[in-house]
Amino acid sequence: MIIELDPGSKEPPFAQLKGAIVRLVVQGDLVTGARLPTIRQLAGDLDLAPNTVARAYRELEAEGILRSSGRRGTVVAAAAPVQHAVSAITDDLDDVLRRARRLGLDPTTITAMVTRSLSRLP
Repeated sequence: MIIELDPGSKEPPFAQLKGAIVRLVVQGDLVTGARLPTIRQLAGDLDLAPNTVARAYRELEAEGILRSSGRRGTVVAAAAPVQHAVSAITDDLDDVLRRARRLGLDPTTITAMVTRSLSRLP
């Protein structure tokens, strides 16, 4: 499992970690039942405070993506809901992009609009 965090990002490290884990699930690199490193191990590997990793794991567990089993560790609980959500969002995005093309917007303009919108997100 390769996770890289950007120390210069405005996004807090726990949020970056959550996003990285979700991306690994969506890409199929982490499948249902895959074991994640312990909080202490991952904190050491990423040079983070253990509470930062614990918060990311806790929030992902609350969202149903991870499951913690005490001494047995933390595993991916359900890759399918994440992949289903990505599929639904992709369908929505496809609809918006088709609408933009019907309105006559070219790919360069659409890309600039998406980039601008992404830059405004937290």
